[in-house]
Amino acid sequence: MPKFVLFIFLVFISFNLKAQTWEIGGALGGAGYIGDLNPNNPIKISGYSIGGFVKRNFNGYLSARLNGAFGQISAADSNSSNQQFRKRNLSFTTPIYEASIIGEFNFMHYIPEAGKNKFTPYIFLGVALARYYPSTIYKGQTYALRLYRTEGEHTGYSSNAISPLYGAGVKYNIMGKFTLGAELGYRNTNTDYLDDVSGNYAVKSKQGKIARALGDRSGEKTGVYIGSAGTQRGDLRPHDTYFFSQITISYTFVTQKCYFQ
Repeated sequence: MPKFVLFIFLVFISFNLKAQTWEIGGALGGAGYIGDLNPNNPIKISGYSIGGFVKRNFNGYLSARLNGAFGQISAADSNSSNQQFRKRNLSFTTPIYEASIIGEFNFMHYIPEAGKNKFTPYIFLGVALARYYPSTIYKGQTYALRLYRTEGEHTGYSSNAISPLYGAGVKYNIMGKFTLGAELGYRNTNTDYLDDVSGNYAVKSKQGKIARALGDRSGEKTGVYIGSAGTQRGDLRPHDTYFFSQITISYTFVTQKCYFQ
């Protein structure tokens, strides 16, 4: 009996190894963020994103992929409909360099060219590691905000962020082994400094000239500065979130032998 069970197990493993296929692809789309300068709009796109991936399909439902992506996000209080934000007058732009590992689940059995379904919705979960460098333009010059500790931080915050990643999409077999997809994925980071804004205004007497100017920009147009030491500068939420909304295209290395032998 144990030998029979072992035989069945080995046959099962052998079948699944044959069913595994590789897939490669690219992605292009928009990027956005939810944080201190955009607390309420979870689909506001403020920049672009581009990326590529290698995927291992275990069967028609489950796969794992390794992603590499680059994006850019930005926001400016001057564009806000909120009067309080416009008075604050902060702004930032940051590039995002990301590497991620993702597990993907298709709701319908999907194998390009070889399967009966031409499309399927899917969901994905994973983890992402990103590097970011917020900057702003002040009097025509670009400044790397992290270097100036605009909220009086004793040590500079990390330029790396780790994020749980989740999202959903839909894919369609457009031709042969080619798949066209669209997806939206969010990254809830472990940092509140994607935008260089987090807590309270610093004690200006302890800051250098540029740090003071970048930390409180409220009076640049009016001459009235609202950033008193210890008063609220950010929304005091512990984390910022960014997202990529992308169109993907990929090629799957599928053979009849893989699935029907």
